[in-house]
Amino acid sequence: MSRLLYQSFLQHISLSEEDFLHILRHFHPRTIKKKTLFLREGMTTTTIAFILKGTVRAYYLSDAGIEQVNQLALEQHWIGDLYAFLKSEPARQYIEALEDTEILAVNGHDLEQLYTEYPQLERYFRILFQNAYIHTQQRLNASLHVPAIERYRQLIERNPAIGLRVPLIHIASYLGITPESLSRIRKQLAQV
Repeated sequence: MSRLLYQSFLQHISLSEEDFLHILRHFHPRTIKKKTLFLREGMTTTTIAFILKGTVRAYYLSDAGIEQVNQLALEQHWIGDLYAFLKSEPARQYIEALEDTEILAVNGHDLEQLYTEYPQLERYFRILFQNAYIHTQQRLNASLHVPAIERYRQLIERNPAIGLRVPLIHIASYLGITPESLSRIRKQLAQV
């Protein structure tokens, strides 16, 4: 399974198999059972994780107790409260496994050490963080300017597995719409 992480590295940097095996020693495998929290608001977090198997969601909880999903992630994606991780502050969000999930977690201290030993890893994570920022900006723009039906269509086209593996209530929250609106959208698309 760790080959998925190696393949992810190779998408952006050159890395020998020997170097990867050394880097892998700094990653810690963990299994998160379905409906279990990996992270809770207020926890101090020094960890980000690569998903080997499973599905997770990251969400915020409003003052009124309403969940707002801000990330849906499946295999070969990274998950974590990036703001808390980078700023060494308490987490602002929750991360929950939607399926039994296997991850490889790395803490910030180990990652800093790896940056020194393998400068190409710093490039890898810079690209990931840039892509995360771009994705956030695109989501914000879409939520302001793109109709919900088109946001749903784009989400499912980009990653069809989300439609099959993520409960509709979480997809609706991610899109910023009600579950009833999502049901109408799905019905409308099915008739096309």
